[in-house]
Amino acid sequence: MQSTFLSIAPIISKHPKTAAAENALFSIIIPSWNNLALLKICIDSLKKNSRYQHQIIVHLNEGSDGSLGWAKEQALDFTHSTENIGICYALNLARTLAKSDFLVYFNDDMYACPDWDFWLYEEIKKQTSAYFFLSSTMIEPRATGNDCAIAPFDYGGNPDNFNEPALLANFATIQKADWNGATWPPNVLPIALWDLVGGYSTEFSPGMYSDPDFSMKLWQFGVRDFKGIGKSRVYHFMSKSTGKLTFKKNGRHQFLHKWGISSNVFVKHYLRRGQGWTGSLESPNNTFLFRVALWLSKMKRKII
Repeated sequence: MQSTFLSIAPIISKHPKTAAAENALFSIIIPSWNNLALLKICIDSLKKNSRYQHQIIVHLNEGSDGSLGWAKEQALDFTHSTENIGICYALNLARTLAKSDFLVYFNDDMYACPDWDFWLYEEIKKQTSAYFFLSSTMIEPRATGNDCAIAPFDYGGNPDNFNEPALLANFATIQKADWNGATWPPNVLPIALWDLVGGYSTEFSPGMYSDPDFSMKLWQFGVRDFKGIGKSRVYHFMSKSTGKLTFKKNGRHQFLHKWGISSNVFVKHYLRRGQGWTGSLESPNNTFLFRVALWLSKMKRKII
């Protein structure tokens, strides 16, 4: 996407193919933008490393690298746009093909480790309401300061050097407890909850900061269980689509103007992202640091 808006509406289409989708536990939506090699690894991992049967739905942005023809050959459920419409529009379009009660958002640069779905569903079965948002835990080759991820554990940065045997031998041996602050994919929630908050906000297209925005919409609706599951794991090749963007909105500024607080304040003081799981979240404590963070957010909002 080269500018703020597409110059002309792209042609979009829907291709429901999977006859078994009615019996799926999860409907897994995967946006993909000319990443065929990674998409193949992602879907292959979902098929061989999932304990349950799932509906896999891909949205293909452009699909000019052969991924459109491949999706047809694989008889996948998929949606397609002739141009890159970004993550937000892609997810909302793919959701229209979903048949199960639970929606999973998965990125095409992720490899599902064995039983990733089992541990998520075990947690779902413990929920006492339909208002929850759960994430798997990412294993990443580089450390970025993300307390939610397991890093650095380098099993390759692209399909050519991906060391799948080593990952499978070691992924479950690394200790990681459950954590607070689910925002990033892979994540799962009831489809009814997705629909209640309106899916992903398209004003954030092509997608920067759309994840914390979605979590904020859930928070505003009253969701307080934002839980990362330590045993549910995926390997993340890291930002293979966003790195190709020539245009990126300033999602941080958008979030600030939309919600009146910064995304940093939200994930740190509301979601407590990366802290060990201690139960359902409550409103932030009215500490001095929290009051200072709110004041700085308000001042920054006036300036930008």
